[in-house]
Amino acid sequence: MKLTIEKKSPDSTGRQQLLLTRNYGSYLNENGKRVKRRKRQSMDLFIYANPKDKFQRDHNKKTLDISEKIRAQAIVDLANNKHHFEDSEKQQESFYSYMQQIINDKEHTDSPSNVSLWESSLMHLKRYCEGNPLSFADFDADVLLGFRTYLIKHARTKSDKLLSSNTTSCYFNKVRAALNKAFHEGIIRRNPVNEVKSIKIEQNPRNYLEEEEVTALYKTECRYDVLKRAFLFGCLTGMRWSDIQKLTWEKLTMIDPRATFNHIKTGQLQYLYLPSDATMLLDSPGEAHERVFKGLRYSSYTNVALTQWMLRAGITKHITFHCARHTFAVRMLTNDVDIYTVSKLLGHSELKTTQIYTDIIDRKRKEAMTTLPSLFQ
Repeated sequence: MKLTIEKKSPDSTGRQQLLLTRNYGSYLNENGKRVKRRKRQSMDLFIYANPKDKFQRDHNKKTLDISEKIRAQAIVDLANNKHHFEDSEKQQESFYSYMQQIINDKEHTDSPSNVSLWESSLMHLKRYCEGNPLSFADFDADVLLGFRTYLIKHARTKSDKLLSSNTTSCYFNKVRAALNKAFHEGIIRRNPVNEVKSIKIEQNPRNYLEEEEVTALYKTECRYDVLKRAFLFGCLTGMRWSDIQKLTWEKLTMIDPRATFNHIKTGQLQYLYLPSDATMLLDSPGEAHERVFKGLRYSSYTNVALTQWMLRAGITKHITFHCARHTFAVRMLTNDVDIYTVSKLLGHSELKTTQIYTDIIDRKRKEAMTTLPSLFQ
């Protein structure tokens, strides 16, 4: 933050009022225009715009000297914590550094995917600020609102597309979380999070397969056999792509079939018993360190092969590999497995994440009721 002295436009008498101006950098407004952030305060001083005699010239000189002393004192007051800052020294520290320290700490406790989201959030914050420093003192509601606008209207992916609403919400919430932490630690007294709306997450439709469609896929040839087996394995176990891809033989026990692994996304330890259909999809056990689904890789070719496989099986709905996990969840709930158990099988840390699937079950039950023939016609 910079403190400067500004002169207002001359009034009808030729006098210019002096203002003490606090400059906080700039932000993007709702229209995407960069606007300077300033706060002005009257100094109750004036100078003559065009001094006409020695008296007016002396007046201007003395007044400007006084205004400069006021500016200098304001800087001292700011440093001496006379503006109600909880910690004036920490107020001047870099918010970037603070957020980076949070990321460093999370590398020891959180999943790599969550750490990556924090890193991306910080990267976009720096882009929004155009590489300019950002201290706690400078990070007010205007900056947070501008960052929100930037994420929604201007931030781009590597393929130069606008971020999805869920991604913008995720990045925005990471910065909000860092500000909340700083507030609770007493670094900031006023929390800008309370003055700026969050970004609403859009609930995308969760496509899934019916049991007969899974059976049809099992009977249909796929270009990549390992993709076919891995996808069907996901339908039967609810495991994510990342966990299936990284699964090694040492994580499987075949006598009482189960998989023991840490979720790549959450880091949570999971014990998952395997149904007989799932074990039928496995090759002969290899070395302990070898991948169970050897050769399974993510690529555009894989996505195309998955779509072609669906079409050959007569399935026209949009299905991605993650839909295997949705298929598992819906199948469990449809067969009256309680939601708490399903949540544990999916490795969800919160029950509300699993409750999203209950809407699908409600729709299925409604559709089932509407197919019943009328008894009175």
